[in-house]
Amino acid sequence: MHILKEREKFKLIKPIMKGWSTDKKYFVENELNQKMLLRIAEISLYDEKVKEFEAMKHLAECKVPVSNPIKIGICDDGKSVYSLFKWCEGEDAEIALKSMTEIEQYRLGKDAGRILKEIHRIPAPESQEEWVSRFSRKADSKIKMYQDCGLKIEGGEKIISYIQNNKHLLEGRAQCFQHGDYHVGNMIISSKGELSIIDFNRYDYGDPWEEFNRIVWSATISPHFATGQLNGYFNGRPPIDFFKLLVFYICSNMLSSIPWAIPFGEDQVTIMKNQAKDVLTWFNGMDDPIPTWYLEDYYI
Repeated sequence: MHILKEREKFKLIKPIMKGWSTDKKYFVENELNQKMLLRIAEISLYDEKVKEFEAMKHLAECKVPVSNPIKIGICDDGKSVYSLFKWCEGEDAEIALKSMTEIEQYRLGKDAGRILKEIHRIPAPESQEEWVSRFSRKADSKIKMYQDCGLKIEGGEKIISYIQNNKHLLEGRAQCFQHGDYHVGNMIISSKGELSIIDFNRYDYGDPWEEFNRIVWSATISPHFATGQLNGYFNGRPPIDFFKLLVFYICSNMLSSIPWAIPFGEDQVTIMKNQAKDVLTWFNGMDDPIPTWYLEDYYI
């Protein structure tokens, strides 16, 4: 186990294997019975980890329900950077939602939408490149990755056509702080039914609406939660321009997920191929920007 420079005394150290982050993660408990999350990363990521820590500190001060940051520093004789966060008590949302009523799922989805709105109040740096040029380049790269990987999905050309024909939707989009991986897999539901957001290690700055590119995971678990998230974020039904961009961002992300999955084996490839089928179904073969899982008439 890594020895922290500050010599924190942990009476319990338990590795956390969940997730795709390169960070080493541990559940720890000190002699004062404080439960915490310990993340350890390579020292080359020090500046990024400090920025992530400061952003989460700002969010916590604004009463956004995140893992409150406690301390950040250097360990492993200068080879690693560590960060300590307050432990979010509860159950993973992707598991907890399955045993909840549709009303509870929708309510928590609305909470997730409102929380995301607060996260997006942090502005992007003034030096940030214009979104249309930045994401157009990113979308082209994702298309090329897909075309070069040798693995094709049914309806792939329709998806590519939609992306290529709708880049104009990126023009004039404002940018803000992004969680970077906002879906039920990075949310905790407490025993009191309260939602917390975890794992900001993929944070970025960009169009706030791009943040919904991961909602596919939430919609697969619970259409009521996903519907609630949209309605909570927009305080009602989202505008049609949002849905058009939602298709764009989901498709861009989905294309790159195919080559991404290949090194992780056939199981991950199958998951991503099935998700691609779902996306084509949700958007009626790319002809309808409003996904079938969005429950138009569901209100509480």
